[in-house]
Amino acid sequence: MKYTNFKNLFKIIISYLNRRVNPDSNQIYHVWKVIDFVNAKHVFDIGANKGQFAKELKSVGYKDIIISFEPLSRAYKKLSISAQKNHNWIVHPQCAVGNENTEIEINESENSVSSSILPILSAHTDAAADSKYINKTLVKCIKLDSVIDEYIQGDQKYFIKIDTQGFEWQVLEGADKAISNAEGVMVELSLIPLYENQHLWNEIIDKLKNKGFQIWSIHEGFTDDNNGRTLQIDAIFLKNKYLNY
Repeated sequence: MKYTNFKNLFKIIISYLNRRVNPDSNQIYHVWKVIDFVNAKHVFDIGANKGQFAKELKSVGYKDIIISFEPLSRAYKKLSISAQKNHNWIVHPQCAVGNENTEIEINESENSVSSSILPILSAHTDAAADSKYINKTLVKCIKLDSVIDEYIQGDQKYFIKIDTQGFEWQVLEGADKAISNAEGVMVELSLIPLYENQHLWNEIIDKLKNKGFQIWSIHEGFTDDNNGRTLQIDAIFLKNKYLNY
């Protein structure tokens, strides 16, 4: 009886591990394969929250450097604790990333991950009730270009992930140099307005196209369970030179 239970437990563990690394069932595995394909040894994690993306990326095999940025105090504290336990994971001093070096007010959502500098719209809160704002706080805001040289020297290859809940355009505006020299960019694209005055998917695609990038892969992000409509996707853009592979 004990042997049977052990066999069942073993099967469950193997099934779980297969789901973690099977490229057909785990989109973070796809992300890692893209990063590996372009040989990027640094990943800039813009909008890290509690470190979910970095932890998942490391769990599927990424072993090189991650630099995380997060503005919210509670999330930043948990992010920092997680990073201390992991090799090659750097947490930049607490700040938002945008299009100028300044101080800016950020809205904290109940679920934390939907927090944004921009006011939230009903299309978002209707799809996720826990995305409603519960607090506002003043935080430091920096341009990625103002700190990129702290982490990248010479011709080191790097990849940028941007998940800033409607503020992606402003991050790109403040990262002209950083984006131009990156091998790839992963950015959250909203298909409909979820935050006031945000730039939508087509505008960001055009902006990155003008920088010499094309879409390499697309992953589903946020879907409204009430009606099945996809509201946000994650897209990976690579430099045009990779399109010939």
